Amino acid sequence: MNILLTGGSGMVGQNIIHSHHFKDYNLYSPSSEELDLLNKDSINQFLKNNKIDFIIHAAGIVGGIKVNIKYPVKTLYENLLMGFNLIIEAKNFGIKNFLNIGSSCMYPRGFKQSIREENLLSGFLEPTNEGFAIAKISTAKLCEYISNEEKSFLYKTVISCNLFGRFDTFDKENSHLVPAAIIKVYEASQKQNPVNIWGNGKARREFMYAEDLVDFIKYAVENFSKMPQYLNVGRGSDHTVFEYYKLIAEIIGYAPKFEFDLTKPEGMERKLLDVSRMESFGWRNISPIPEGLRKTYGFYLDKYT
Repeated sequence: MNILLTGGSGMVGQNIIHSHHFKDYNLYSPSSEELDLLNKDSINQFLKNNKIDFIIHAAGIVGGIKVNIKYPVKTLYENLLMGFNLIIEAKNFGIKNFLNIGSSCMYPRGFKQSIREENLLSGFLEPTNEGFAIAKISTAKLCEYISNEEKSFLYKTVISCNLFGRFDTFDKENSHLVPAAIIKVYEASQKQNPVNIWGNGKARREFMYAEDLVDFIKYAVENFSKMPQYLNVGRGSDHTVFEYYKLIAEIIGYAPKFEFDLTKPEGMERKLLDVSRMESFGWRNISPIPEGLRKTYGFYLDKYT
């Protein structure tokens, strides 16, 4: 099978490329210079030159809460354009299998209980990532419409919980929670400084090690006809932001004083996925959080220190 993977330079893409799971496939992972998803002609030319059987769309403009607040135009427009361009050109070329990688950011804010797939578009979005969410929802709905119109086209969306792991973005300005916490705690440990946390630390987040999502994607590729149109993928349990910081501090071996900056935004109060549909689909192979954090910290030490 010839698989086109978009977003090969991102965390999910890099983990797919380096995984043994895809060694038996012909995996195409072009750079943005080779395949510009913002340009329909570039996509058209690439698909003309390469026979593609299956697309995994993992590309996107992503970042932590700072990026989403600072660059809403870019996160909305470019994510929307990439998704729409790729999906329409894939359909025009008769590519029957398209796995769209979505995000739990697509769901409305304010859920106290775990969120089911049918809760999509049932309420107001979280303002701090609204642009990103609108782009991801629109891309997922286009996949759904194509599949409904023509049953032979299997264009489906995975809605993943938050991810962390190897190849994550370790940057003070653009990082998500886990790499940002690793940087903060590690740097504080070098000078015996306190650690600053945005908000009160009580917001709850569900995280999964990125290699686990890769394991799921391999399973989905092999069982794609049975996969539902929308499928939550996560661990089905969560921790507070403060608990993640404490776990990371334990792994690093530093016991800092934690300070809470209540002037900073902290996003949704809770974002926990209901994974019953995932389990019915037949997959559950999730690493313990401390194990994933240790591997991620090891990656950080190897690559950034």
